[in-house]
Amino acid sequence: MMQLNDAQCNKHSLLNVMNRFIAAANNMNETIMVPSLLRDVPLEDNASEASVSYNNNIEPSYPKQRDMYEHYLLLKSIKNDMEWGLLKREMGGSFLEMTVKQEEPQQQMSGDAKDCPDLESQFHYHLHGLFGVLSKLTVQADHLTNRYKREIGGGSLLR
Repeated sequence: MMQLNDAQCNKHSLLNVMNRFIAAANNMNETIMVPSLLRDVPLEDNASEASVSYNNNIEPSYPKQRDMYEHYLLLKSIKNDMEWGLLKREMGGSFLEMTVKQEEPQQQMSGDAKDCPDLESQFHYHLHGLFGVLSKLTVQADHLTNRYKREIGGGSLLR
């Protein structure tokens, strides 16, 4: 993947956001020398409350709890997908090939220009989502790295 330094690209560019996430994931990977120590360690600190949402004010629904190890693997996997592309899926073909195959019958059925999706608005919608997701992933990778440093420094992850 071609990497540009932050001075070369705009502060709000997609490349800058991607580079920040990849740098945070690389830092996480270099800092966490023994990832297995993260097993069974809750992702949330004891000091911070887990978020609880209420559905129709009836019962609270709790988010699925992941341990720090699962979160570490998730961040590492996303970084690898960004750097190397999506690998061949079990169903055959790459993700891009499967997407093109699924869109071809829809385009043939709808021959009118009015039925074609507005590609510019779709692009901006997904770009906005990508910025949001990458920013959150960067914060999570930094949080995981800092928590690992804090816990290992105090020895509380060691059994």
